[in-house]
Amino acid sequence: MVASMAKANPERLMSDRLDPRSSLRACDRPGCAESGEYRAPRSRDRLDDYYWFCLEHVREYNKSWNYYSGMSDAEVEADLRRSTTWERPTWRFGAADSAGRSTARKIRDPFGFFEDEAEERRPNRPSIHSPEGRALAVMGLEPPLTLEQLKRRYKELVKKHHPDANGGDRAAEERLKSINEAYTTLRRLLG
Repeated sequence: MVASMAKANPERLMSDRLDPRSSLRACDRPGCAESGEYRAPRSRDRLDDYYWFCLEHVREYNKSWNYYSGMSDAEVEADLRRSTTWERPTWRFGAADSAGRSTARKIRDPFGFFEDEAEERRPNRPSIHSPEGRALAVMGLEPPLTLEQLKRRYKELVKKHHPDANGGDRAAEERLKSINEAYTTLRRLLG
């Protein structure tokens, strides 16, 4: 790699480009009489210190350059991990920050993308895929649930969705059937 490995320092980059001596610099390859116009880092540890090569020799150097030579697999992995976060510290989502404050945020999930994760955190809640979970969803209730709460909610929904109260609407009739099934399921659950 020619110059992209060094961290950006606009003043240094401009001074290298505008330096009138840069075109007079000889190629650092022994025995080459061409001018050294292209820079290449000397090593991974000295990215700000350059060789100056002619075009032919910088191409050869780039073909043989291996930034990770001499590093173990674990060191390469650690370097890649640091590079993906621009060498800035990171914390796990929901972990504490450097001052010890919790970074956990309550996420509003109107589409239910995280319901499976929520079920793992709330083992008392029936799965949304179980008959009890579907019944709770139809009734619009959350556990813990008492028989009195269930009866109160059932009466509210029956008044709202009864076909007589909705002019004989077929959709209201179907909704009432699902409410009756949900009530029966939860009634059996509560004993």
